[in-house]
Amino acid sequence: MHAANRDLTFAGVIVVAPGVFPRAEDHEANESITNEQKTALGALHLRKIDLADRVLVVNPGGYIGESTSREIAYARATGKPISFTDPV
Repeated sequence: MHAANRDLTFAGVIVVAPGVFPRAEDHEANESITNEQKTALGALHLRKIDLADRVLVVNPGGYIGESTSREIAYARATGKPISFTDPV
């Protein structure tokens, strides 16, 4: 995600990206994030989608997690164009 952010920024794109990247397989990092914080992050990500002109899903190897799936559904429901870094 950092590489995509960097590349788009150098290309002159204003990037509105998640600020925290909790992943299911990163148990140590997830232990420091409370359920309340996860809920708040989820809502914040949806507000960022509202601000975006389009959505780029960074999905290495085609992987899409549960929260990203919800965000994709939200983006589709709001009519945002969506692209993926890897085939789904």
